[in-house]
Amino acid sequence: MAKASSSDSNSTPETPADHESVAGKGRPTPTRKEREAANQRPLVSDDRKQARRQARTQMQAERERARVGMANGEEKYLPVRDRGPQKRYVRDYVDARFSVGELLVPAMFVVIILTLFPQPEVQVFGLFALWGFFIVATIDAILLGLRLRRKIAEKFGESRVEKVRWYAAMRSLQLRIMRLPKPQVKRGQFPS
Repeated sequence: MAKASSSDSNSTPETPADHESVAGKGRPTPTRKEREAANQRPLVSDDRKQARRQARTQMQAERERARVGMANGEEKYLPVRDRGPQKRYVRDYVDARFSVGELLVPAMFVVIILTLFPQPEVQVFGLFALWGFFIVATIDAILLGLRLRRKIAEKFGESRVEKVRWYAAMRSLQLRIMRLPKPQVKRGQFPS
């Protein structure tokens, strides 16, 4: 112990200035009270209108990003019913072919115009034509569903066949420009 005290007396005492020149930060360490005061901010913003405006613009930007992502067919923005490789295959197959059901909405507008004519023969002809068109579109959708079910069983396996017939039928009955997600393939560009 005596040796330790004699060696301490031989060394020069260190000053706080020596520590600062070696590895100091140039300012005193803040007290706990000062740090807590710096971290305190109100739970509710003082400028509520500004906070509401910022939240609204942020939500609009997120919605726009999701809308564009869904239209482009990005998987993370799609609703659950449109997700998965089978549904993408169905969408691409339906979009690659011409479906009779695509003309269903324009045919309904023609029938509405025909019902405005005062002659009952024209009105009856329009209604029968619409029913005939509807039957042809239904048969086309059924055949499409059966064909797709077989193709998906070949490509993804029998256990991977989900409710693709209804999905394909509903997509084939929509106008091509009104489909969401937007068609990613051109006509005749069938998936492999």
